[in-house]
Formats: sequence, C-alpha cells, structure tokens
Amino acid sequence: MFRVVASIFRFKVVVVVTLALAAVACQAATAPSDEPLQWTDGLGRQVTLAAPAQRIASLAPSNTEILFAIGAGAQVAGRDELSDYPAEASAVGSIGSTYGQLNTEAIVALQPDLVLAASITAPEQVQALEDLGLTTYVLSDPIDFDGLYRNLRTVGELTGRQAEAAELVAELEARVTAVEEMTQGVERLRVFYEADGTDPTAPWTTGSGTFQSVLIDLAGGSNVAGEIAGWGQFSLEQLVAVDPQVIVFGSGQFVPTTVDSLAARPGWGTLAAVADGRVYAVDTNWVDRPGPRLVEALEAMARFVHPELFD
Repeated sequence: MFRVVASIFRFKVVVVVTLALAAVACQAATAPSDEPLQWTDGLGRQVTLAAPAQRIASLAPSNTEILFAIGAGAQVAGRDELSDYPAEASAVGSIGSTYGQLNTEAIVALQPDLVLAASITAPEQVQALEDLGLTTYVLSDPIDFDGLYRNLRTVGELTGRQAEAAELVAELEARVTAVEEMTQGVERLRVFYEADGTDPTAPWTTGSGTFQSVLIDLAGGSNVAGEIAGWGQFSLEQLVAVDPQVIVFGSGQFVPTTVDSLAARPGWGTLAAVADGRVYAVDTNWVDRPGPRLVEALEAMARFVHPELFD
C-alpha cells in the first residue's frame, strides 16, 4: 500500500511541474507569425499550411481520438466509418470506409483544409488525395510512448491546439512514469499476448518492435514471443515450452474469444496462466489504436501482470 501511495504522490508532483513547463513552452510556440507552417509527415513529405487547420477529415480511428483528446473535436469535419470514440465522434459525418478505394468525392465535399491520414492509409490513397489538391498529412504509428507524445504534439501544432496537446502529454507521461516506478525491480513474469486466436493451435501474437511488447515490458513482464520480429504465429508447442504465467488477449466486438473459451482450448489447460486463472481480456481498441488510450492499456496490463501492486 505504501508503494502505491508513494507512486500516486509522485504522480501528482510530476503532473504539476510538467504542466507548468508545458505551458511556458506553448506560450513560446504559439507566438504570432506570418510564416507558413511546415512539417515532415510519416512518408517523409513536406506538408505546408497557411494557418492551423480548422476543417479536418480524419481517415483513422486513432486520429479521430487524438483530435478529440486535444480539444480539436469541433474542427473535425469528417471521419472514417470506424471512428467511434469518443461518443461525440459519431455525430460527425462519415466519409465511409478507408479500406480499398476511398470515397474521394465525399472527402472533397467536406472542403477540408487538412486530411489527416495514418500508417494504414495506402500511399496510393495519399497520392490520390494530393492529386485532388487536398493537403494531406500522414501520421505514423508510434512504436513507443515517446512516439505517441510526438504525434500528440504534432497534431496540436497542425490544429493550433499546442497548449491542450502539451497538457495531455504531461498527464500521460506522468501516468506512464507512475507505472514504471511501481514495476521497477519486480519479478518479470512470462507473458503471452494473443492478437488473434482464430487458430488456437497457432495464434497470432506480437514480438519485438511492437507497442504490445512495450506494454508488457513496462508492466513488469517478459514477452515470451520477444524473439519474433513484429507480428507472427506462435504454435501451441512453443507456448507449452515457454509456459506463460500470464496470458492477455485483445477483446472486442468482432473477437469471439473469452477467458472461458481460451481456457477450454485443447492443450491449453496445462499452461501455468490457465491453471492459475491468470487469463485476461483487454479492450483491443486500447491496444491496437495508436492514441491516448494506450496509457489505459498499460495500466490494465500492469494490473494483470502485477495485481499485488494495486492492492
């Protein structure tokens, strides 16, 4: 209990100090200027705006979440059909699916001064938007929390919401730091993260270079699939060999897996995590959407791996 209270106290101190520094930095960053605003996006392209964007077409759920999180929700003129968070986003008109061919007519009709794309946006789609004269910025997927913070600051600059973005980054940084301090020096339990269990004899998981692996590490665990680069399948034989002590799977609207169904899979009952009842579901949108809720995913992961720290 003392450990948790101490971490909470440090969390509050860090938030106050960091917010104060962020406010000073933002005052300098938002000084009036007649110069055009320019950035290099995730595809290495130079993107220029005459002024912060006021009508934005968001092509990814993570982008939409970021825009609303930094207070730019009223500047979102259109969103992709999967953008469902926060609830207010559903009131924004949809431009349809961003998989396959874009509905460029719907996007052009919005008269956006910025199209905010993501890593899931194909380069051909970006080029098609540029060919129509639409200023498009591609926001890369972060692979760690520093990358997430950079994305938040960048979107803050693109929308003229630097102060709000800095405040959000300060809050998220403090929460991540609190988890890091709580898990420092703890026993690193063996963790398996299941991304897709359609084939229970060889489920898909994530290894090095993925945000899921970062979450496991920061939560005080050790990714049993760490030798895999990126995404890959992990056989049941491999799982039995590494015998994970904790299993976490992504749960969502289109995921049929439950804690009970996973535990009932043939051959899985011998795993330590299953035998000890340490199988957990985490909202796949927290983990798979590279936005602010990645911090919620971290906090949940820490509770799964080391619940004793939260007693």
